[in-house]
Amino acid sequence: MFDFILLFHWTELLQPQWYIDNGGLWFIVFAVFAETGLFAGFFLPGDSLLFVTGIFSDNLIKTALGIGSQSSFFNLVLLGVIISLAGVIGNFAGYWFGQKSGPYLFEKKNSLLFKKKYLFQAKDFYEKHGAGAIVMARFLPILRTFAPIVAGIVGMNKNKFIFYNIVGCFAWVFSMLFAGHYLQILFLNWFSFDLKKHLEVIVIGIVLVTTAPIILKLFFSKIKKSS
Repeated sequence: MFDFILLFHWTELLQPQWYIDNGGLWFIVFAVFAETGLFAGFFLPGDSLLFVTGIFSDNLIKTALGIGSQSSFFNLVLLGVIISLAGVIGNFAGYWFGQKSGPYLFEKKNSLLFKKKYLFQAKDFYEKHGAGAIVMARFLPILRTFAPIVAGIVGMNKNKFIFYNIVGCFAWVFSMLFAGHYLQILFLNWFSFDLKKHLEVIVIGIVLVTTAPIILKLFFSKIKKSS
């Protein structure tokens, strides 16, 4: 236990494989909860973690629960439900936190675990897209952490939030898991290319794809301001 603590470095939290190797399903569940419910979890690798989880879905279910089915599809669905529930609860936590401490957050100074600019970005995104932002933010790093907090701050109708929270979370989790699982099968069968041996490249690719909309938005907003 102490060896584990001494050898641990926080940058490992950015590596999906670390969760698979050290905590399995329950570390993944906590990471999804933290990224979608705690503002300090905005840096966690949500998309790439779920994609890699889909690749290792059979082993994760059998190791964590000991009840893995012979059907990979059943294992994948069970995994998706468990992780989706963590994400739904995480967003509820963020919504509650926003209700209770919204004004304080907008006055809070920046720190290592809190960046006010992300809160304002989420607020602008929410005002532009309305309740649908809760669904769309699930697919955008950083915004998915702060969107439920902003929803709580602005007093979004609770029933509406519950609906969009559940829809968005299940859509996000299942799309990422299924993509990882079936692309692994496709690449292995068609090209003899094992994604498990190239996880670093996959993670970098997913990060670039998912952060591109945010980077482009910031880039063009700066151009507009300068012009």
